[in-house]
Amino acid sequence: MDRFVPLDKKSKKEQKKFHARQRKTWEGISPVTRTVPNGKAYNRKKQKANERRSRDFGNGKSAFLLFLK
Repeated sequence: MDRFVPLDKKSKKEQKKFHARQRKTWEGISPVTRTVPNGKAYNRKKQKANERRSRDFGNGKSAFLLFLK
């Protein structure tokens, strides 16, 4: 049975081994904090996409059928 030795009493090499075991990897995950966009806030890109969609399909026909005529 090993006796407990405080970290500050261990050699630098042993301290380095201990700290290396404590560290973990992100394994492909970005550690940057991620935020969810506010759904109630005005979003210009979303507004333009909605306008474009309503313009293309506003008359009830699909855009594909318009090209066939």
